Amino acid sequence: MHIRVTGNGPDLVLLHGWGLQGEVFAPLVERLADHLTLHIVDLPGHGHSVDDTTPLRLPYVVNAIARSTPPAVWCGWSLGGLFALHAAATLPGVRGLVMIAASARFQRGMDWPHGGEPAVLPQLAHELSTRFAATLDRFLALDLMAAKGPPAPLQALRERLLASGPPAPRALTEGLALLQSTDLRGALPGLPCPSLWLAGQRDRLASPAALQACAALAPHARAVTVAHGGHAPFLGQPDEVAGLMKQFVAALP
Repeated sequence: MHIRVTGNGPDLVLLHGWGLQGEVFAPLVERLADHLTLHIVDLPGHGHSVDDTTPLRLPYVVNAIARSTPPAVWCGWSLGGLFALHAAATLPGVRGLVMIAASARFQRGMDWPHGGEPAVLPQLAHELSTRFAATLDRFLALDLMAAKGPPAPLQALRERLLASGPPAPRALTEGLALLQSTDLRGALPGLPCPSLWLAGQRDRLASPAALQACAALAPHARAVTVAHGGHAPFLGQPDEVAGLMKQFVAALP
């Protein structure tokens, strides 16, 4: 599994979302590298790990990352949040948890009204597999159009994300299954480390209500809604998100 290391300071593992790669964090890396040592993961089947055969399942991926990284704060965005949360609940070396637009459960259910509509994820999987560049363009535009303050430069970020090509088909299939079936709410009350839950105000995949509900179940947890933010608030509001992350890490024991 490809893990790029850069920066100086306390260690932070960054886990990207479904269908993308670690390069999506470029705006955060630019703002955090002077303060933190960043371990930027490309999940199996994505980016520079497109040929990695590790199953895209929680214990396999989490244990592989843990073997290659020191004790650290783990930060997961979207699908990456499921891996980060599983790590925080099961590994002794996780000092803190940051969940960006990520919930313990993404799918709506009888006892979980905060999840997304069931039809949204399969449609997104189809679009990622058949029209990757166009889907990426639409995703970036949606997150940047309501930016408050200077957003991430769109063209440079787009070129970085397209450089490694689309994700492997199996990564889309396995990632979809994780998003549809995973429910980690049971791990929240016993979470042994502090956690920060960052939601985008406009996000419909991982709504502010979902992240607030998750934080309410976990000890030493704080939920923050980023005004005007979409599903990737670190793109439209990178300064605010980076600032919140730096404050969280600095306050850890």
